[in-house]
Parts: sequence; C-alpha cells; structure tokens
Amino acid sequence: MASAFRLSLKPKVSDNMTHLMVDFSQERQMLRTLKFLPVPKAPEIDPVECLVADNCVTVAWRMPEEDNKIDHFILEYRKTNFDGLPRVKDERCWEITDNIKGTEYTLSGKMTVFQESSLNFSLDNSSSHLNLKVEDSCVEWDPTGGKGQEKIKGKENKGSVHVTSLKKHTSGTPSPKRTSVGSRPPAVRGSRDRFTGESYTVLGDTAIESGQHYWEVKAQKDCKSYSVGVTYKTLGKFDQLGKTNTSWCVHVNNWLQNTFAAKHNNKVKALDVTVPEKIGVFCDFDGGQLSFYDANSKQLLYSFKTKFTQPVLPGFMVWCGGLSLSTGMQVPSAVRTLQKSENGMTGSASSLNNVTQ
Repeated sequence: MASAFRLSLKPKVSDNMTHLMVDFSQERQMLRTLKFLPVPKAPEIDPVECLVADNCVTVAWRMPEEDNKIDHFILEYRKTNFDGLPRVKDERCWEITDNIKGTEYTLSGKMTVFQESSLNFSLDNSSSHLNLKVEDSCVEWDPTGGKGQEKIKGKENKGSVHVTSLKKHTSGTPSPKRTSVGSRPPAVRGSRDRFTGESYTVLGDTAIESGQHYWEVKAQKDCKSYSVGVTYKTLGKFDQLGKTNTSWCVHVNNWLQNTFAAKHNNKVKALDVTVPEKIGVFCDFDGGQLSFYDANSKQLLYSFKTKFTQPVLPGFMVWCGGLSLSTGMQVPSAVRTLQKSENGMTGSASSLNNVTQ
C-alpha cells in the first residue's frame, strides 16, 4: 500500500497559498483598540521620613505624580560591608520584599544597623581558654580542646616521662572542677596569656574607652553555665569574671541547681527574675554604668554603678554550651529612656557597686 500511495500522490504548489493562510484581521483590529496603561514614574526616596532606630531601618518614598493605578511596591535591598564602601560590587545578593501596599516599610530582624560610634567587636581567639572553640561572633565549650597539641608535645618529648592520672567520669558531662589541665601545653602567646584552669573565658578584641555601647548575647538552650560582662585588661589567666574587683558580670548556672546572679569582686547578688532568651548589655563608660537587659522586652535585669579607671573589654565565660553575639548595634531607644531614669540611682545594685583602680 505504501508503494501505491507514493505513485498516486504527487506534490503540487498553488500560486498564492491562500488555503494555508490565517486571517488575523479581527484580532488586529481588537489590538488597535486597546489602551495600555502608561509606565509609572520611579518612586523617590523621602529622606525626611526615613528613620534608623532600634537597629531597624524605615524606608519611606513618594511618587512624583499621583497615580491611583499602582497596586503595590517592591523593595530591594542588600547588606553591605559597614567597614568599607556603602556599596561593594557583588558583595551581597539583593533581597526583595514584595507586595508593599503603602509608601514606607520597616526592615527589622533582618539586619544589624551599624554606625561609626557603634562598638563592633569579635572574640579574641588568641587568648581564649583551650577548651573553647571560638569564632568571630560565637564561642562553644569543647571538652577535647588542646588534646591534639598534647599529643604533638608528647612526641617531641620522647626522652621524658610524664604521667597524668585521670578518673573516669560516669556522667556524660564532667564537672568544671574536675577538668584536667595538668598535661596542657604552654600558653600560646598572643596579646596576652591564654586563660587556663577553671577560667573558661574569652574576651572581646576591642576595648571600650569612652561612650555608650550595646551588644546582645544568646546562649544555647542546653548551656550549663555562662557569664556575660566586662573586665579590665588586667584580668589574670586564672581569674574568673565577677570574682575580681576589676570585672563585672551576670552569671547563669543551669547545672545541679538553677541560679541567676550579678557578680563583682567575688560578691554575689541573686536576681529574682527569669533568665531571658537573650541578654542585652549596655555599657556607659563615661557615666560609669553597666546594665543588663532582657533583649526582647528591654526589662532591666541589673545595673552596676561604678567608675571605670581603665579601658574595659567585653568578657564571656561558658561551660558545657555555647554563646552567640550580636555587636555593632545601636543603643535601643527603650534602653536610653530607662538609663535616664536610672541616672543618680543605685537601686538594688548598691551592695556590689564600688570604685576600682
């Protein structure tokens, strides 16, 4: 049948191919009658209505001409390097917020607003305890810290004999009192000696010499013990925050019993408040005030009143857990308001306040 089909049918082309043409005349007429909306003019940023406060950015804009046909706006933004140029090519991807009905929008919880006067610091890994795993803005307790260096030391000293007896702990979490440091290698020299012994401490890498500054600290849910505060640079490598007359802190203990206290000069003041999810730290160097807040509700937890005679460093102690930091932040307006009302008042902190040289 295929052979017969090819013999009986032959291709033929007509003169004008009209039988293969489609008539679009009606559709063309409809398109010509359509009236398209004009492209709206670009909105203009209104600097007067824009606001930077409480680590939030409110962006406001207006239309050059009134246009009631606009359905919504799209806001595009990207985070930039606060230490460099306002915009660095390919530094961060653009982020989009869609379906904005009004002519302003507040970016909150997505960025940290940096100002020249804000304290932006990282953690100093060079002097931290060997049992702490330190990154720029987070620290985590590591019970195996330094063991790799101990093995290297053992190989280098084959001619000598060094025996350390360790009791085996039956519990999953060893006591901070029983952690062995006898076979630990000599301190790594940086800007200061490494913390050692039971001082599971790490300091910030930037000193506070003047002004008002604010940062926030969040602990892991299973963190057994941690302290947050400030200290002079003279804090010894065996010293613990709050147990010297040159350091001030609040301490949280979730091991064996739950306690929350303010510490200074080895004096303890129990705090009858709930430990917040995140602690805000406010340091007024010139005013001689160190206050701790619930970072979410801005409730005042405790306030030290003293006179700082030397630059102070942010200090942190952590055992069996971890801490994460948010730095380079503005002082929240609620904190500024509370600090004004606190000025000239020592309150419940009077038992721990003094002047340290």
